[in-house]
Amino acid sequence: MKLLRRKFLKLAGAVAAIPVLPQLASALDYPTRPVRIIAGFAAGGGVDITARLMGQWLTERLGQSFVIENRPGAGGNIGTEAVVGAVPDGYTLLLATVPNAVNASLYEKLNFNFIRDIAPVAGIIRVPMVILLNPSVPAKTVPEFISYAKANPGKVNMASAGNGSAPHMAGELFKMMAGVNLVHVPYRGQGPALTDLLGGEVQVLFATAPGTTEYIGTGQLRALAVTTAARAEVLPELPTVGDFVPGYETSQWYGICAPRNTPAEIVDKLNKEINAAIADPRMKARFAAIGGEPLPGSPAEFGNLISEETEKWGQVVRAAGIKPE
Repeated sequence: MKLLRRKFLKLAGAVAAIPVLPQLASALDYPTRPVRIIAGFAAGGGVDITARLMGQWLTERLGQSFVIENRPGAGGNIGTEAVVGAVPDGYTLLLATVPNAVNASLYEKLNFNFIRDIAPVAGIIRVPMVILLNPSVPAKTVPEFISYAKANPGKVNMASAGNGSAPHMAGELFKMMAGVNLVHVPYRGQGPALTDLLGGEVQVLFATAPGTTEYIGTGQLRALAVTTAARAEVLPELPTVGDFVPGYETSQWYGICAPRNTPAEIVDKLNKEINAAIADPRMKARFAAIGGEPLPGSPAEFGNLISEETEKWGQVVRAAGIKPE
């Protein structure tokens, strides 16, 4: 009886181990087929460009194609939901960004909980934003602009790339912390907002730095400060908003996430490769060309950033009563 019992327990242990071995092997061999990186915004923007740069690096390093799939709509929610509902095997990834943190509060009903249903993999870059004025505004510094806005409440139009976009939230945070009343004018992307700022239809725009330096250099637009905690490499001559509004800080950030329950071995493998990319001189130069500064760290550190941003923007959304378009 004892001999039979030992044989049974040995057999049972072997059977129980069978499902684990293929999963472990697949994690070690990953990827064995093409991987999708879903970008929840249209081609040509910062999300798309960052995804394609990182996808090219991962393709070269891991020997399988990392294909970018654009699924724009609902402030990034359509693309996010596609990733949340995907099989957690590492073959469907998300290029995450600020609206993912904002949408948790901006939208009353979502079919997912971003923090609960996503596995943070790695941050990629931060992109500073800059306060841009039409030259008709008689202000050359942040304190002068605050004074001007307070003297003209409700008369200064603030453009944005759309409700819940990083530029919009940067402006709303500024309004709250500086105590000014700016009229929000949302556009479908930063390009149209810049066009109307140049034409004087609106007076101020919190813009991501890439694509603005030419207008600043030619004097077509006046730059006051960058929104990051420290001066930005792309515009080193500008002070920070925080120099005049203590505690103010924000940026556009990008990173990679996977569906919840994606094997830790796959998450760690991707994290290692992404961190290698943003440390590589060639890749650093390519990201710097779009104003990106490296955002290295572990999956847990990127998860902490997402949680902090979700809480931060939730407070702004609720205080300002922001609603989706």
